[in-house]
Amino acid sequence: MLPSPQTPNTDIVPVILSGGSGTRLWPLSRASYPKQFAPLIGETSLFQASAQRLAGPGFAAPIIVTTEDFRFVVTEQLAAQRIDPGPVLIEPEGRDTAPAVLAATLQAMENGPETLVLVAPSDHLIPDTQGFADTIAAAAPAAREGRIVTFGITPDRPETGYGYLQLEGAPDATRPGPLARFVEKPDLETAQSMIEDGHYLWNAGIFLFRADVMRAAFAEHAPEVLHHVETAVAEGRRDLGFLRLNAGPWSQITPISVDYAVMEKARNLSVMPYRGDWSDLGDWKAVWRETEEDGMALSGPAIAMDCTNSLLRSENPDQAIVGIGLDDIVAVAMPDAVLVAHKDRAQEVKQAVAKLHASGHKQAKTLPRDYRPWGWYESLVIGGRFQVKRIVVHPGAALSLQSHHHRSEHWIVVEGTARITVDDEVKLATENEGVYIPLGAVHRMENPGKLPMVLIEVQTGSYLGEDDIVRYEDVYART
Repeated sequence: MLPSPQTPNTDIVPVILSGGSGTRLWPLSRASYPKQFAPLIGETSLFQASAQRLAGPGFAAPIIVTTEDFRFVVTEQLAAQRIDPGPVLIEPEGRDTAPAVLAATLQAMENGPETLVLVAPSDHLIPDTQGFADTIAAAAPAAREGRIVTFGITPDRPETGYGYLQLEGAPDATRPGPLARFVEKPDLETAQSMIEDGHYLWNAGIFLFRADVMRAAFAEHAPEVLHHVETAVAEGRRDLGFLRLNAGPWSQITPISVDYAVMEKARNLSVMPYRGDWSDLGDWKAVWRETEEDGMALSGPAIAMDCTNSLLRSENPDQAIVGIGLDDIVAVAMPDAVLVAHKDRAQEVKQAVAKLHASGHKQAKTLPRDYRPWGWYESLVIGGRFQVKRIVVHPGAALSLQSHHHRSEHWIVVEGTARITVDDEVKLATENEGVYIPLGAVHRMENPGKLPMVLIEVQTGSYLGEDDIVRYEDVYART
């Protein structure tokens, strides 16, 4: 039996799921820095756009669910948009969406069991912020009455890459309607017939519900998931403003999506149609569709000659990409990898990434630029016993106090000011000044200024791997 409604908290708590890898958008999106954090369309990331869309009047601070690798990325990107997050939950490992949604729901219940929760992915494109807010507002009364409301997108084409929602009647954009069934990703012929039927919507993977109602749904339909997630949350550890879910009970959860765990079994489900523009930007064909002008989507230093219906994109301002006589082609150039594919086979990029990984190519998962809590670095030149890096340190940030067993380092400041510790000596270095770090010396670099600090690091030694680090102090609690 569903819990009876009480006086609700009027602010909706957004839950933003931020742990996906987005391999179909390789080489821009990789496991080390997936698509939701990249400026895929425009100057802000999809994650930032999602947070902006779910901020302001009527919304509480968002709950973020992410992984260990991205915990500082999400807080940094939110700070850049002047959005203060609520709890940031760190999943010990990915277990699909059901455990993530439930953990955030249990966290939201601290605001009251009747709190309205809106779960949304972090990598969707929804340009009409006000139209989306109006749709959420139209769905809220049903959610307050104990319905679990899922949002469906009005389709404008037969699409085989999305799941569908079949409604019991014609969709009404003014209020939620009853759901007949979930439909798995169809083939093209089936998708065409569903579009012609008019009672089908794309499944957006966005849900609105009362926290106590969702917990009750898990108790009825996925009690084992509920047990392990409740234990992981209760035994979670606070760390630098994050909540680390306990890895022991979390590891006992069999990966399962929230659709399979709860939604397809729940009897109190309603569907809210959304008629505005929407895309999950699941592959490069979707990006082309959202950015093309007269059939061409050009980004970065890109030139097209006699090309049609194609996407040309360079992520390096010093690396031009030129297409001649292309039709229905996707070409994406990164400093370390290039993708060229027929646009209609864009979803096969995921299989290509798997082959790269199986062959041992680091480009399958990592970018040349490595993002860290204090900033980022990228390798410029790698030789047998040397490596040259560009390092950028955020204002006020500091690297760990550390030493190396196998390498020495030379640092040259090219922008800003660095505070540098070498054993017992601390000094300031400004532009064009250099410092030598002997093998074994205990050292640290900090940026005491208000602008990013940039330096060139030259490493020399018998081993240059990132695991040759002994940390003594670290403000980011890394080991």
